[in-house]
Amino acid sequence: MSENAEVLTAEKTDDNELLVEQAYEALAGGPAKASNGIVNNQSPTKWQKWKENFKRKGWILVFILPALIYVLIFCYGPMYGILVAFQDYLPGNDIIGKDTLWVGFDNFKTFFSDPNFGNYFLNTFLLCILGFIVGFPLPIIVALLLNSVKPKKVKKGLQILYYAPHFISLVVLVGMLKLIFGSDGLLDQLSIKMGGDANGLQLFLKAEAFRPLFIFSGNWQDFGWSAIIYLAALSGVDPALHEAAKVDGASRFRRIFSVDLPAILPTIVMLMILSVGNLMSCGYEKVLLMQTDGNISTSEIISTYVYGGLMSGQYGLSTASGLFNSVINVVLLVIANFTSKKLANQSMW
Repeated sequence: MSENAEVLTAEKTDDNELLVEQAYEALAGGPAKASNGIVNNQSPTKWQKWKENFKRKGWILVFILPALIYVLIFCYGPMYGILVAFQDYLPGNDIIGKDTLWVGFDNFKTFFSDPNFGNYFLNTFLLCILGFIVGFPLPIIVALLLNSVKPKKVKKGLQILYYAPHFISLVVLVGMLKLIFGSDGLLDQLSIKMGGDANGLQLFLKAEAFRPLFIFSGNWQDFGWSAIIYLAALSGVDPALHEAAKVDGASRFRRIFSVDLPAILPTIVMLMILSVGNLMSCGYEKVLLMQTDGNISTSEIISTYVYGGLMSGQYGLSTASGLFNSVINVVLLVIANFTSKKLANQSMW
């Protein structure tokens, strides 16, 4: 039976390919004729198929042309600047010129031989991986819960409540954190009044409190905004699937796992791959705003090291350390894409 099934499948595949070829011939005005007038029944080549597809759908490329130009100019264009990582560069020097002073991998050696290199790398990894573990599933959970809310007014009110923190600037956000968790902040005052330490908790001066404060505030600010993509994917779920599940006696909780999650799984996989590809990029702005002399042992990361090098005029060293961080992100992106393709049959390329 299996051999007969394979034969039937192969015949169906051949029939489908023949129909596709006939469609291409119809679009091209009928079968191609040879020079002697005899109809040439040879199947079109891949190049001919590509040309036909381009004729029919090529106009769609016009819509992505502005985005392509933007990426080429602002993303790929400046990439020649990574050559600074291999130079002793000063502002005003030509990146490629007669007076360019090439130093090879000396900047990388200086970065790797820094006594605090291991601490910078560990702090960056822990801050990013903990933020990913907490922050990636949170928007999915929120989107599933919001999608389960029936009253439209309640649903819209919750959405606005969740989206609003995204529009708070980092400076204002860190200012709020200091008013609550900083020295003489709300928690310190409550702790003193309740008979605690006379100096208060002073969480901003404690190294062990930096990561929880950073991750908590970041996820509070962005989880609602990140849930928009999942809500958009959930809006495309066929209501008939939920009706059929109800007929089968499935509870709301069961329908989330049997209907909603499988429907948004491709979106989850794509966003997970993108998040892993950006895993080692924490950004330096918020870290610098939250950094104090007391928490610098856990708050000093690669991004702040790059910023410090730029401020001290060590452009080659800063570029080398930033390039090292970017290479790690690319490697993680490739690994995540390969793993997703093998396990979930979903990938970016």
